[in-house]
Amino acid sequence: MKVKVVCRKIYDYIRYDLKEIAFPSSLPDPPHIKKRRKLTLHERFLVLKEASRLYAASWIRDIGPDLRPNDYKNAEEDEAKPNRAKSATKEKEPSTLEDLAVAARGGMETLRPALQRVYVTRASAYRDALKSFIEGYQEGIQQTMEMKDSISQQESNKPNKSS
Repeated sequence: MKVKVVCRKIYDYIRYDLKEIAFPSSLPDPPHIKKRRKLTLHERFLVLKEASRLYAASWIRDIGPDLRPNDYKNAEEDEAKPNRAKSATKEKEPSTLEDLAVAARGGMETLRPALQRVYVTRASAYRDALKSFIEGYQEGIQQTMEMKDSISQQESNKPNKSS
């Protein structure tokens, strides 16, 4: 009887628990999310075809207007209007996320410097925050030590009333 129970527990462990450990299931979708229909075989083929085309294009240094249409529109506008002053146009600097997205489309050779810039920026911000924390901590210790010194001096200056 005990062997049967042990075998069933081992079977259940392998069937349910081990599978969940090796391949954890994701959390269920929230109730307001509508489930998408499954793609047909032809639609899967079209998706794979487009993804492979974009992947192959990402290995080329100059990707072209297919993947970066906004960059080429700006270049065409600059060629069409050379008299326009650059100081008059206020171009906003791209955000870090936009910069990484463009770099990711360019392949690994453009993504590496962008990621290095992000990590260097984060590291310098972390270093500065840590440095200011240490300075504040040292100031706090110094103030505490000064207070202790002043308290001990006041206690030593008091006359002893034990007679």
